[in-house]
Amino acid sequence: MSFQSAIAALPSELQALAHKQVEALQSVFESMPSLPDAFQQDCLKVLIGSDFVVEQLSRHQSTLADLMAEGGLERQYTSGEYAVRLRQRIIDLEDEAAFHRQLRVFRNYEMVRLIWRDLTRKSDTRNTVIELSALADACIDEALNWLYAKACKRWGVPQSRPNSEGVTYPQRLVVLGMGKLGANELNLSSDIDLIFCYPQNGETDHERSSLENQDFFIRLGQKLIQALDNLTLDGFVFRVDMRLRPFGSAGPLAISFNAMENYYQEQGRDWERYAMVKVRPVAGDLVEGERLLTELRPFVYRKYIDFSAFESLREMKQMINREVRRKGLEQNVKLGSGGIREVEFIAQAFQLIRGGRDRDLQQRELLNILPLLPEKIGMPIEAVQELAQAYLFLRDTEHAIQAIADKQTQELPDDALGQARIAFSMGFLDWRAFSEQLSLHRQAVSRHFADVIAPVVEENDEEDKAAEQWMWVFEGEIEEAQALEFLTEKGFPEAQEALKRLSDLRKSRTMQLTQQVARERLYTILPELLERIATCDNSTQTLERVLLLIEAVLRRSAYLVLLAENPGALQQLVRLCSASAWFSVLLAKQPVLLDELIDPRTLFTPPDKARLQAELNQQLLRISEQDTEQLMEALRYFKHAHVLKVAASDITGALPLMKVSDYLTWLAEVLLAAVLDNAWRGLVEKHGYPMTDEGPMLQPRFIVLGYGKLGGIELSYGSDLDLVFIHDSDPNLSTDGEKSLSNAVFFNRLGQRVIHLLNTFTPSGQLYEIDMRLRPSGNSGLLVSSLKAFSDYQHKEAWTWEHQALIRARVVTGDSELAGAFEQVRADILSKPRDRSRLLEEVVHMREKMRQHLSSKEVSNTLNVFDLKQDRGGIVDIEFLVQFLVLAHAKTFATLYTYTDNIRILDALEGVQILTAEQAETLREAYKTFRSVGHRQSLQEQSNTVIADEELGKWRECVVTIWDEVMTS
Repeated sequence: MSFQSAIAALPSELQALAHKQVEALQSVFESMPSLPDAFQQDCLKVLIGSDFVVEQLSRHQSTLADLMAEGGLERQYTSGEYAVRLRQRIIDLEDEAAFHRQLRVFRNYEMVRLIWRDLTRKSDTRNTVIELSALADACIDEALNWLYAKACKRWGVPQSRPNSEGVTYPQRLVVLGMGKLGANELNLSSDIDLIFCYPQNGETDHERSSLENQDFFIRLGQKLIQALDNLTLDGFVFRVDMRLRPFGSAGPLAISFNAMENYYQEQGRDWERYAMVKVRPVAGDLVEGERLLTELRPFVYRKYIDFSAFESLREMKQMINREVRRKGLEQNVKLGSGGIREVEFIAQAFQLIRGGRDRDLQQRELLNILPLLPEKIGMPIEAVQELAQAYLFLRDTEHAIQAIADKQTQELPDDALGQARIAFSMGFLDWRAFSEQLSLHRQAVSRHFADVIAPVVEENDEEDKAAEQWMWVFEGEIEEAQALEFLTEKGFPEAQEALKRLSDLRKSRTMQLTQQVARERLYTILPELLERIATCDNSTQTLERVLLLIEAVLRRSAYLVLLAENPGALQQLVRLCSASAWFSVLLAKQPVLLDELIDPRTLFTPPDKARLQAELNQQLLRISEQDTEQLMEALRYFKHAHVLKVAASDITGALPLMKVSDYLTWLAEVLLAAVLDNAWRGLVEKHGYPMTDEGPMLQPRFIVLGYGKLGGIELSYGSDLDLVFIHDSDPNLSTDGEKSLSNAVFFNRLGQRVIHLLNTFTPSGQLYEIDMRLRPSGNSGLLVSSLKAFSDYQHKEAWTWEHQALIRARVVTGDSELAGAFEQVRADILSKPRDRSRLLEEVVHMREKMRQHLSSKEVSNTLNVFDLKQDRGGIVDIEFLVQFLVLAHAKTFATLYTYTDNIRILDALEGVQILTAEQAETLREAYKTFRSVGHRQSLQEQSNTVIADEELGKWRECVVTIWDEVMTS
């Protein structure tokens, strides 16, 4: 079959590609009889539009002939046809590897057919997405049926609890499809969002190896994910994402209906309502699945008209916009401005608002909802028509992008060949014509989205009268004397220095290499920025700090647009940089954090631990569990963003020091929990679950201990984390995976993985610097200890200073049962009887040794120079004094080791009258004062320990006096 004449008619930039693709399939075409010209035209459309199809036809040379013989390229499948075709392939298989292969061969065959029909427009957009969803349904359901039968042979059939008559009923898994799968709107290379659940708790009916239903269905779910998601030589079936389940990745893989209902009733969040609009049972027990959705409907659709949905969706869109800017996704047809997501938000806003009152709006498919809006909410028919046309165009564009390589992307190409391919697949002569049409559709979507979700606030068009003069000064277009006079009048007492800073930026290499568009964006905001800086008391220092940031973002000028479009963010930037040099350095290193300045409601009200946990879970939902690099960047961004919020509240006085430490400690705990969860899941996927005498360990019996500032709930902005890892497993057993490890090695690798995720340097820096030297035997000891080994070491080998450190140790994340066991060990160690004289000698000796090596080298016995931490009368003296008294009296007073923070321990010492009320209050106030001063130094990018401040002399003297009273007695 000759394609020469057809190729000659193609756009010139596509002809070489067409020749290459035809040549790759030459043997396929030679085996086929002469075909009509119309087929050649269709074939070229597909070959130009899809490397994936070319690869599949080349690897499986009978595929094209088989498709033509079956007529599959010309017709839409009937309902249930995918399931029948797949069942024929796998029904007689016994080997799991062969089963996996047949799933993938089937999927690839059908994807060739679907891409062919989509690119040749033999199937319209709506039919394509319906068929793709039907293909996914069939793969999930048939794979589940095959695996369920095998699982029941091995472990028995899951049964319900006996009813009042003692009768049990077999239980089957219910697979809920979320997102595009749930709405029958799957795209050509979509992942599938699933939730696994089952009707009732109970156990299997196996005579010898019965399992709890939850264990059975978790194992079955894991097998199903492997069957669909694992990448083999034959590819994958569908990428599976389970993070929309209750509690996200931290939750069990499968839960009962009861647990589902309780979760959504008690903890369901707004974004989960949004997600549940599209939920649909796609596999397993569909009847029970529909019953569950009936029970959950009140969570999704409120009985009253719920206008709060606008705010929820607006916040979700704002979060997406931040991701778009952070990752440079402006050319993403799904997430970018005027993209697919905005059309979905418009429809779902009205579903959430009025769906409880109007059952017609309780539908999953977007193209079924849009036509209802004129009647239901009065949206103009023309607007609905524009949205529907734009949606179909955007979905076709999405398919054209994904058809090329079967990759999950919605990014428009930036290379000439890629652009030519997309334009051709979309039926346009060239990229320019396609881009113009795409731009019109995106503008229409953005306009309607703004009308519905995010009304545009009219801006004040009054021009700043001084703007022109500011630009003259910056560009050096007026005499220096005039510029200095202008700067002085505006509020720069150090006008010469200010002028130099502006001149340095103008002449900098960064500025010289800046593209014109970035320069114009800078000029848009510069006059207002300088006007605001001039009003600061420390205007010249503020100018230096802000210009540091400006220079850092010149090559990523979207951030300048952010400041131009959000005057409030610009105002906060100036205010906070004026107050803190540390703050300006943080923003210069991480300009993406400018997004966090937009909303003062969240900027100055950092969330509590529960909200931190929920927000982090939500942000991690859309990150592939295999993408470690993206995970680490997301964790670091989350940390930086929330540290910035805490600092903003700190700088402005909205939070006292103790609350600042609380928030920073909560943040570390939430991040540690996420890191441990990811590390555990990654190792389990590779090596299986550690085994116990009762079976596989489905949750990690592992805890992370925080010592020092983390343990004492006293974290500051630059604090490292002192950690110790403890596990509880039988070292003589191993994991149950194909690449099995002994439990001891598994947990050691778990600790290594946690450290790797925490302290690896990425473009955003480290998450935290980690110090493991407080583990048993220090750097020479095992990275992860068993609880028994930890206890034995503390009882038999630990030095007194290690028992001092244990006072400030607490479990910050991990298994609750093991945490309780650790608390008992800690109590036993701290409450041991001790010889007071010997204890006093050891504590004082250690303190003197530290002071000799760590205190300030200048005249440390005067009040002129004072190391807040290490000098006599400083923070460490207070800590050692407190620790001595706890170890000396814990045998008698258990309340002394209840808490790990110094303030509450001082309260306890006062409560049992070991310290007088006056001594305790003096030490509390001195401790808080020293920490506050060090904290303030840190925010100003100064040394946070050595100071020259005579005001602290009285506190230092008081601490020395109490030390002498207590530690020399």
